Amino acid sequence: MMSKKILVTVLAGALVAPVMADEKAELLKLRQDIAREREELVTLKHTTTSLIEMFVQQGVLDKQKAETLLRASSTPVISETNEAKPDDKMAPSKKPTSIRFAYVPEFVKEEIRQEVISGLTTKVVTEVKADAKKEHWGIPAALPDWLNNFKLSGDVRLRAHDDFFGAVNTQQAYLDYLNINQAGGQLNAYRNNQQYLNTTHDRLRLRERFRLAIDTNVTERWKAGLRLATTNEFSPVSSNQTMGNMGKTYSVAIDRAFIQYDFLDGQHNDWFTLWGGRIANPWLSTEMLYSPDLSFEGFAGTFRWHMNQDNPVVQRYQPAQPNSRFGLQFGPHTPDALFVTLGAFPIQEVNFSTTDKWLFGGQVGADWLVHNDSRLKVAAALYAYDNLRARSNARDSFLYDWTAPEFMQKGNSLVPINVNDGFNSRCTASQSLQGQGCLFGLASDFKIFNATLLYDFADFSPLHALVSLDYAKNLGYDAARIARQFPGYLGANNSAHTNAFQIRLDVGNAEINYAHDWNMLLAYRYLERDALLDAFTDTIFHQGGTDAKGWMVGGSYGVAKNTSLMLRWFTTEAIDGPPLDINTLTMDLTMRL
Repeated sequence: MMSKKILVTVLAGALVAPVMADEKAELLKLRQDIAREREELVTLKHTTTSLIEMFVQQGVLDKQKAETLLRASSTPVISETNEAKPDDKMAPSKKPTSIRFAYVPEFVKEEIRQEVISGLTTKVVTEVKADAKKEHWGIPAALPDWLNNFKLSGDVRLRAHDDFFGAVNTQQAYLDYLNINQAGGQLNAYRNNQQYLNTTHDRLRLRERFRLAIDTNVTERWKAGLRLATTNEFSPVSSNQTMGNMGKTYSVAIDRAFIQYDFLDGQHNDWFTLWGGRIANPWLSTEMLYSPDLSFEGFAGTFRWHMNQDNPVVQRYQPAQPNSRFGLQFGPHTPDALFVTLGAFPIQEVNFSTTDKWLFGGQVGADWLVHNDSRLKVAAALYAYDNLRARSNARDSFLYDWTAPEFMQKGNSLVPINVNDGFNSRCTASQSLQGQGCLFGLASDFKIFNATLLYDFADFSPLHALVSLDYAKNLGYDAARIARQFPGYLGANNSAHTNAFQIRLDVGNAEINYAHDWNMLLAYRYLERDALLDAFTDTIFHQGGTDAKGWMVGGSYGVAKNTSLMLRWFTTEAIDGPPLDINTLTMDLTMRL
């Protein structure tokens, strides 16, 4: 019997031993695989940690975010299993769970690994890009938060400007009063070859303009802005730098510097905006009245009354950029609203005097989305200039020299502040001939009524048809006062020529942002000599100023993103004065930064 038991035991051992040996080898191999995977995970963790530290050093990743990622990578993943806890080993209701190891071929594991890496990489890259854009990664954490509110913009423009003068023009027909004032008399200006305007010799000028603006949102309601520009310090209506000065460098000046306050309600409706400093044109206006390059210095405010703010069309409406149509200033950008704009702007500060030169303005208007994105804007304004007209000096006096304008173009009626009467030691025969002036100023006061209408027909979007009408009349011309204070000087020309208007049509894309965007314009303008202050008008039409009528035709084309080419042709002639026909061709290549 004992021999049988021994025999059975030996036979059973012989059969079980190979099975146990196979399981032992398989468990050993699995243990090696786990050790290898563990080593790879440790290497990956060290690599990830090094990358995060490198991102922090380079300023790409915020230090606080990096610490959060490192803590997350060190947290063990806890999963629920049926395995009994140490305290529950004696619990009769829980049974140990059997562990089953399945064999997975190496090529299958490699395919799974590559698929996981590929999917994870795509997802991580997408999420990281989204987080970087949203949270502004790359800005060092040491910088203050308000730097994130800065906005940088600007433009560079190259211009070819060609003037062609008509055959009917005559030489020495128009005095250059600005140069005469600076020279101290007509004879002095003549000796410098600056007494007369060029009216007969065609002229080509190549010009450049560069502007760089910095705007910042200090808080939700307070803003500040600064703009640098190439400049001509003698002209407030042009920031062009004429080429041909290789022996000199360009001048750069502060073109704008201002503080802005916006009053917002709980729904972020802007009820009014206040500006102070050197600001952009706050009025709804056209280039007929104010040059596109003119900045206003002083204080202004726009007050709005909102309507239909719950209308989805109003809520989604996005207006074009303020300078999307060259020469047109759209004023407040608030659809379905009534607005009032008020402004006070010192033009010239006079020493030892309380009679500084000022511009006071007020404008009321309406902004209406007539149908979908079609928009109607109408406004009426009164611009009152204070202390601008000339006052005649007594003999040998310089009391009213300050009434001479700091800047003028041409067209307005002018009278002498100092005149050579044969006895005036401040205006002698060495400076001007007898009866001529040595210093000139404006004959008229300027109180300008202005009405403007713009209708943007957008039913064929992205193409638009924009019609603009602009009318102005100077209510300040007083012929009787001029005849009394400057007897006989203007003679038959002492009469009110005080009306101005412009009709303009723009067709095409509302903005030139991309290649192949385009628009075209056609306009007619009529400016009597004392309808507007000639100093602030567009500088290209009739070479600037007033006393002119004529046509403008042109168009713009996008040659690349934020890069456009604009071509314009002007044909103009004088209304009242000696014959003066001027045709002008301009070609602008502009890049926006």
